[in-house]
Amino acid sequence: MTQGFSGKDSGDVTVAAIRQGDITIDDVRIHPETLEHQAQVAEQHGNPQLAANFRRAAELTSMPDEYVLGLYDALRPGRSTQEQLTKHAEELEARGAVRNAELFRQAASAYARRGLTAK
Repeated sequence: MTQGFSGKDSGDVTVAAIRQGDITIDDVRIHPETLEHQAQVAEQHGNPQLAANFRRAAELTSMPDEYVLGLYDALRPGRSTQEQLTKHAEELEARGAVRNAELFRQAASAYARRGLTAK
């Protein structure tokens, strides 16, 4: 059996346990190590883009859900200025999420070139 963030075995995650309130989000949250393993499998099967996505996801596992959802929203075309995207990159880098920071820097540049930044 594998364990979630909370240390409960995956076999303990049942519909009945969820209904009783015995299972929380931490019981089913994915570990960064699991995502890294998936990245390695993706690379072994010739999918470096998927591997990069798994590694970026691993960086975000320690961050609050609301913050991560805000990042996704910020990346939607027309939602952020180039400066805002760059600021997100700096914040992510300060949090140790260097892969995500690079993604935001690339987005800032590409969105500006294509006219996809907020006015």
